[in-house]
Amino acid sequence: MTSPLPGDFCLTKISGVTGRLVAAGQALIGDAAPVQHAFVYVGGGRIVQAMPGGAELIKLDDASVPIVWSSGHFALTSVQRVTIAGEALSLVGTPYSYLDYASLGLAHFRVRPAWVRDYVASTGHLICSQLVDEVYLRAGVHLFDDGRLPGDVTPGDLYKLLHPKRVTSTDRELRRLAYG
Repeated sequence: MTSPLPGDFCLTKISGVTGRLVAAGQALIGDAAPVQHAFVYVGGGRIVQAMPGGAELIKLDDASVPIVWSSGHFALTSVQRVTIAGEALSLVGTPYSYLDYASLGLAHFRVRPAWVRDYVASTGHLICSQLVDEVYLRAGVHLFDDGRLPGDVTPGDLYKLLHPKRVTSTDRELRRLAYG
């Protein structure tokens, strides 16, 4: 793989209890993937990632081992890359919320009350995959066109975006039904 460019995102595995819980949750809603975490490369050997203590800026060398990069999957302009990196940097310190995982699960099973959806959206909290989706949206790049709400994305969704041949028509139909 070539070196990542600012604006590329990466998917990784995470170990321990958190990694197992994320993997189990993704499997439960049909987003099982060999990854449980996502981050954005902002250049200069640094990344921004959402973590339970808040979004942080760290060295790429200190991050989880990259499994797959988005490099080459999207035709990003230099302006979009700079915007994605800048927006990611602007989100450093953004709080994290485990409630977002519960909201994603409820959305998948089409039982998410509007007040849960609205509350989660109003908090401004972000999990890792939401951070990726958000900074791309801010740069005018819509990663998903299946009717989902912004932020209704898991690391498994991002993985399937990079590996579309692994997504079946049943997966697409379930997404369409879940998100309208």
